[in-house]
Amino acid sequence: MSARDAVYTGTHPLGLPRLHHRTIGSTNARAQALAAAGAPHGTLVTSAEQTAGRGRQGRAWATPAGTALAASIVLRDPPPLLTLAAALAVAEVAAALDAAGREPAIKWPNDVLLDGRKVSGILAEGRLQDGWAVLGIGINVAIDQADFPPELAARATTLGRRPDEVERALELLLAALERWLDADSATLLDAYRGRDALAGRVVSWDGGSGTAAGIADDGRLRVRGDDGAEHLLDAGEVHIGALPG
Repeated sequence: MSARDAVYTGTHPLGLPRLHHRTIGSTNARAQALAAAGAPHGTLVTSAEQTAGRGRQGRAWATPAGTALAASIVLRDPPPLLTLAAALAVAEVAAALDAAGREPAIKWPNDVLLDGRKVSGILAEGRLQDGWAVLGIGINVAIDQADFPPELAARATTLGRRPDEVERALELLLAALERWLDADSATLLDAYRGRDALAGRVVSWDGGSGTAAGIADDGRLRVRGDDGAEHLLDAGEVHIGALPG
């Protein structure tokens, strides 16, 4: 059976089949091409080095050779809370592997933070009208903190592990994703709210500012605006301000 003829039956595990590259521009771009051609649910694209990865808001995401996990997974019939599930899975990996023992938090919707610094990049893309999405995840597993460029050093962090532990991070990630993609919404939201980095924080976005008031049942961010009204944010960049006095 060819990839184009493959049919997802609901039992295909994440990570199979797997296509690994020594270097690639974007694992997400490659996985999207495979998905459009009919690749089954769970198809995984990884690379030891990524030179033209993309993050949210069109930001570049580069993966130095052998120091970070770069993975993209084809998902058929993805769940509505996909990005929240992905963030929880990455947070589990960070909790298990962070050399400094820091507790991960999540800045809505899917920025996993250690001590306020971002340790991963998550980007979901696809054709929902065709029933598929590609979930791209990058995790700074073994990058030396001193090797981040100056413009990232204050905002990015690493798990501080050895390069030979990148594959272990992938194993943990796939197992965590299996669980959270299958979790019911109530369980997922309860766990996510337990790692919410924005709750009670002053935040601003394109169009206003206010105090983050948790995550709505549909995954949107609840904010009490400076005007007293409640806002539900479903997209866009949110900036963290100071804790209210």
